Formats: sequence, C-alpha cells, structure tokens
Amino acid sequence: MISILGASKGEKVFLDRVINVALEVMGASDATLDLSFVGRARIRALNREHRGVDRVTDVLSFPTVDGLTLPLKKGNYPFDLDPDTGKVYLGSIVICRVKAKEQAAEYGHSEERELAYLTVHGVLHLLSFDHIEEADRAKMRAAEERVLAVLGIGRE
Repeated sequence: MISILGASKGEKVFLDRVINVALEVMGASDATLDLSFVGRARIRALNREHRGVDRVTDVLSFPTVDGLTLPLKKGNYPFDLDPDTGKVYLGSIVICRVKAKEQAAEYGHSEERELAYLTVHGVLHLLSFDHIEEADRAKMRAAEERVLAVLGIGRE
C-alpha cells in the first residue's frame, strides 16, 4: 500500500493510480513509496537542508535505494523490502501543494494535471532518473510523457 499524506480521499485514489501506473510502466510494480503534501515553509526548509538551495520548490524526492536498475527485481534488493508489503521501498516524495497550484495557473492547466506530473516526476527520481545533463533530461521527459499518456493525461 502506498502512503499518501495531506490529500483528500479523492486525491488519494487518483494519486495512488498515478503512482501505480508510473511504477508499472517503468517496470517497478514490485515497489512502494510514500507521498506527502507540505506547505511552502516546510518544502523550503527541506530544500535548504537536503540540497543546499534556500527557496521554495515544487517537488522533492528522497530515494532510499542506491544503484537501482530497471526492470526492478525484488531479489536484487533484499535489504530494501518493506516488511508490511514485501515490496521494495523506494523512498519518499514531498510536493508543495501551493507551488503546484501556482504552476497549474501559470501553465494554464488543471491542478490535477500538475499534481499528476509532479508525482510522476518524483517517482522517476526515486527510480534513479535525473535531469542534470541534457541526455538524462531527455530520457526523463520521455518517461514522464509515456506515463502520462498511459494515464490519459495530455497537455491541456
């Protein structure tokens, strides 16, 4: 079971689907994670503490598995299994709801689409994707679009 904190019941159902589709599409259906919503002050503090960047951001990911390879095979990560689910625990995603709402308005799409995008983006970071180098950024963007397409979430 995926833990989602700070969301309404409807959002939890929607985001649980987003996460599970992302994991399935990426070959990591034997994984689990946590997702939490926080305010501007908390995400700024987390960004400062963990990345040395003193500003509000939209999403942060805190992976727990080093050297993760896809497709995910549980047997390769025996020390990373969640005792309750038997799945590989990937880590946590934290989303700033206020920032997500601002970005949805800025980009001209729904808050639901923005939350789905940020969630997928966070999941991909937990799966060892990054976007520092241009080649990595292109791979991550393609993976994001692939997952969103499976979900039927296009650009609005």
